[in-house]
Amino acid sequence: MQATSIDEVITALQTIIDDSKKSNNRLGYFAVLYYKVTASVRDGIRNGQFQDGPRMEKLDVIFANRYLEAYTLWQQGAEPSACWKFAFETAKRSSPLILQHLLLGMNAHINLDLGVAAVEVSGDKPMQDLHNDFNMINTIISSLTYQVLSEIDRSSPLLSLLGLHAGNSNSVLIQFSIDNARDGAWCFAEELYAKTITDRPTEIKARDQNVLAIGKSLINQTGFLRFTVWLIHLFEWKNPAKVIELLQEDQKKYFSVDDKMVVKAG
Repeated sequence: MQATSIDEVITALQTIIDDSKKSNNRLGYFAVLYYKVTASVRDGIRNGQFQDGPRMEKLDVIFANRYLEAYTLWQQGAEPSACWKFAFETAKRSSPLILQHLLLGMNAHINLDLGVAAVEVSGDKPMQDLHNDFNMINTIISSLTYQVLSEIDRSSPLLSLLGLHAGNSNSVLIQFSIDNARDGAWCFAEELYAKTITDRPTEIKARDQNVLAIGKSLINQTGFLRFTVWLIHLFEWKNPAKVIELLQEDQKKYFSVDDKMVVKAG
C-alpha cells in the first residue's frame, strides 16, 4: 500500500477507515485524523498556500507512506517499526482511552516518521529550505488534532477530568504537545541529515526505541491519574465503529493556512 500522489494517500486512508469500521477496529481512529490532515494539505497545495507545492506533496507522500508501510506490514504479520508495532498492538485492547489510541498514532508518526520524511525529501539540498513548509504542515496537524479532541467529548463525556492533573509534569499523557513533538521532529531531522547515508539506519533505530518509550508512557499510568483514566473509560463509547463514524462527521471540512500560519476552517 504505497502511494505515489496525495490523492492516492487519501484513497489508501479511506480504505483503512472503511476496513476498520467493518471489523470494528480501533486503528480507524488515527486513520480518520490522518485523512483530515492529508485532505487539508492537499487543499493547501491546490490553493498555493505552501512555499513549494510540489515539494510539499512529495513530503506528504513520503511521510504518509511510512505509516501505510507500517500498517501493511502489521496486517501481513510482519514487523513494522517498534513504536508503530506498539500502537497497533495496543489497538487490540479496550482499556486505553480513545485519546490514548490517537496519541499513540501521533507519537509514532510525528516523533519518528516526520523527521525521516523531512530528510528524505530534502535530499542533498539544505534542510533549512524546508523549515517553513514543515512548520505549516504541523500547524494543520495541531489544529485538526484539537478539532478531533473536541469531537471526542461526545464519545468520552468525562475526558475533561484529565484537567485535574494539569500540573502533573511527570505524565506524558498530560504533557503531550503537538508543538513539542514538531520541534523534536525537526531536531531529529537535523541530526539525521548530518549523518552519513550508512549511519542513518542506526540513528533511526535508536530514535524508534525512544519513541516507543514515549508510547508506553502514554499508556501506563499510576496513582490517582490511573484511577481517573479508568473512570473516564468507564463512560466512553465501547463500539469502535461508532466512534470512527463520529470522528468522520466533519471529514469533508478542510483547513487552510494563511501566510501568518493562522488556520482557517473552510
